[in-house]
This record gives sequence, C-alpha cells and structure tokens, in this order.
Amino acid sequence: KEMRGEDVKVELEWVSIYTFQCRRMEKFRHGRVLFAGDAAHQVSPFGARGANSGLQDTDNLCWKLKLVLEGKAPESLLDSYDRERVHGADENILNSSRSTDFITPKSEMSRVLRDAVLDLSEHHAFARPLVNSGRLSLPCTYEGSALNSADALRGPQRTRPGSPCPDAPTPNGYLLPQLADRFTLLTIDAEAPDSFEEAGITVTRLNLSTKDDKTRTLRERYLGDETSAVYLIRPDQHVAARRPAFDENQFRAALRRAIGKETSA
Repeated sequence: KEMRGEDVKVELEWVSIYTFQCRRMEKFRHGRVLFAGDAAHQVSPFGARGANSGLQDTDNLCWKLKLVLEGKAPESLLDSYDRERVHGADENILNSSRSTDFITPKSEMSRVLRDAVLDLSEHHAFARPLVNSGRLSLPCTYEGSALNSADALRGPQRTRPGSPCPDAPTPNGYLLPQLADRFTLLTIDAEAPDSFEEAGITVTRLNLSTKDDKTRTLRERYLGDETSAVYLIRPDQHVAARRPAFDENQFRAALRRAIGKETSA
C-alpha cells in the first residue's frame, strides 16, 4: 500500500517466512566422497558468501584431485582440501552471521548499537566499517596449512604464505589471469630460471619488475620494504612460499610441501 497507494487492489498469492541458517558439515571429505558448495556448508544470503565460497571450494579441490589422479601427489593431499575449506567455511559463517545479526539484532542492546552505528555512519567515516551488512566475500588465508612453507620474506602481511594473491596491473595485463591453473614462480626484481621441474610438476616463471610498476601496486602488495621477492604460487592462486631471492633447494622443498610430499617447514 505504501508503494502503490490505498486505491490499488493487491491479492497475495503466497506468503512465507524465510529462516536464515549458517552451518557446515563436520568434514568435507568422507573417503572417496568429497563435499563442496551448498552440499558442504550453508550461509545466510548476506555478503555474497554462498556461491563465492562454493567456487573457492572447487578452486581448492580441482588441482589437488588432478595431481592425485595423475599419480603426482599422495592421496593424503585431499585431506588438505578438508582442512583448508573447513577453515574457509568457518570464516564465511562468522562474517555472514555478523551481517545477519546486524540486520536483525537479537537483543535490545544489539539493536541500540546497530541503530547508533547507522546514525553515525551517515556523517562520520569511522563508523562505516562497522556496518557489516552487504560486505562481499573475500577468499580466506589458509593460516597454519601444512602446505605452507615458513615465511622467509619481510613483505606485506596480505601476501604471506597461505594468502590469496591480490591482483595488480602489469605490462601484459592484470596479474591474476597470468597465474591461472598451474604452479608459478613469481619473481619481482629477482633472478631465477625460466622453469624448473620437481616431482613431475613443471613450475613456470613469471618475471616482473618494479620499473614497470607505475601505480606502485605491485610493490605495495608483494614487496613492501623489500627490494626483491620470489613467490611460489599454487594453481588456486594462493601463496605457497616466498623468499627475497631464488634458492633452488628451498623452492623445490616448498613445491613438495605444497603437494603434500613434505611436511617439515
């Protein structure tokens, strides 16, 4: 009636109550059965975390399953899918629940806080990050994953091992499309071979220089205060290892660790 006026006749065809739910399976791997997407976890529709997290599941699983089927990685590598994506699901559920609670406060004090934040955010920038509703999904960092090598670079926190690679402009287009579907050795103002092979896997080098970094985005996101860096990037565009310079033995070990063949850091 508020939208169309009192004189417009409206007939309700169907009315229902939708209940938001956030939950996940205890494990995403059950022997030879692997669960992903809505079959593995459920979140409320706030923050674009449903379909996005399902795609992140497949990004994580597909390259691991491919290596196992090809005999290049042990079957135990699939256990890392369970551990990493359960971690991702928990992060999504946490943020989605926060958004839901902000939209529909569960107590009077929560409502008072929500209303105060909304009033303040209209006029003051400091309050706007407190508004959780509508926050889009971000890939999580796989903290503590057994596939990560110890961080050997005093670089930006956002690109530490386990983190998803942030995009950056390069002379040949944006960075992320150049990292797709393979292990990549990303070098920034550092020497390294064009490729190397370990455990039947070929790692291809992507060579970049800060001389071409006109926006300083690459330096800000991958170098920080360092003058050079070498990153080992997984096929799902997460950082497996990083060092200030190429060390063949260290990066061969990092690759074995990233495919589940070596566990020591």
